[in-house]
Amino acid sequence: MISDEQHEDWRQAAQSVNASVAKAVIGQESLISLITVALLARGHVLLEGDVGVGKTTVLRAFARVVGGDFERVEGTIDLMPNDLVYHTYVDSEGQPRIDPGPLLHHGESLTTFFFNEINRARPQVQSLLLRAMAERSVSAFNKEYRFPHMTVFADRNKVEKEETFELASAARDRFMFELNMATPVDDAIRSPLIFDPAYHDVDQLLDLCQAGICRGDQLNQIGAAIQQHVKASPTIETYALQIWRATEKPHDYGVSIDGVDMHRLILAGVSPRGMSALLRAARVVAWMAGRDFLIPEDLHAVLPSALAHRVFFTPVYELRRADIAPALIAGIMQGVASP
Repeated sequence: MISDEQHEDWRQAAQSVNASVAKAVIGQESLISLITVALLARGHVLLEGDVGVGKTTVLRAFARVVGGDFERVEGTIDLMPNDLVYHTYVDSEGQPRIDPGPLLHHGESLTTFFFNEINRARPQVQSLLLRAMAERSVSAFNKEYRFPHMTVFADRNKVEKEETFELASAARDRFMFELNMATPVDDAIRSPLIFDPAYHDVDQLLDLCQAGICRGDQLNQIGAAIQQHVKASPTIETYALQIWRATEKPHDYGVSIDGVDMHRLILAGVSPRGMSALLRAARVVAWMAGRDFLIPEDLHAVLPSALAHRVFFTPVYELRRADIAPALIAGIMQGVASP
């Protein structure tokens, strides 16, 4: 049984994570909080945004404040699955060598795996990462390698479409959150980003983040304790089930979107895994607020990030996903009666 004092210590550590990352990345408080929620809910995060908005910086900042080993891979069109597992080279004596690749290099101490521009990698590479994310393990050299503490961060360049490979639906479903990092609009935030030299040196910014605030090898224990600690009432359970049904048949809940035939929109609603992710994340939101029970606002806080990428549209509407998905989720939140 985890004591209330232990929960409070963990909660303060989680809040310190938010505050520390915010020193390096300004104007992204909501985004930072959601990434922290995903970490504590033991989910992976896909981050997208325009070029140069700081996606890599925020993920590197989280890798620093979370203790444990860190590995990074750059997505390129010539990257192959075996490049994640091993790499070959000729040593100084002219002998061929095989060394562990980025997934295997740190063994079980691997805590943060950052895949930069994942949509530049081939589907075969994405498939290997899919298993590593789902099972936190891979098979190589007739052996099973496990990474029990690993969290995968990936970012996606949404501007360039040349030599890119869109993530398959199954791959997107493995990410707990799909987050958009927008360019700040407030001049009070924009001004230091371009005029303050401190924001021109990423390494200097990362030095502002306290290292190892929340130990990566404790995240599984913390996450499990949170899930046991926060309860859902029968009313909340009914509400969550109605949200689930609304992702399958939104027209039954009065959801409408201009220019969309709601009866022909949905190819597949949210999966059981997706709803499980929603509830896990909502429990973390409640826990961060100091509660041991769920309220509708906890679900609302994470619903767009957890479900929008998990509802699949028919082909005629899939090309308009960027506009339709947010409208659909907003309509569901409004159309399903909140307790």
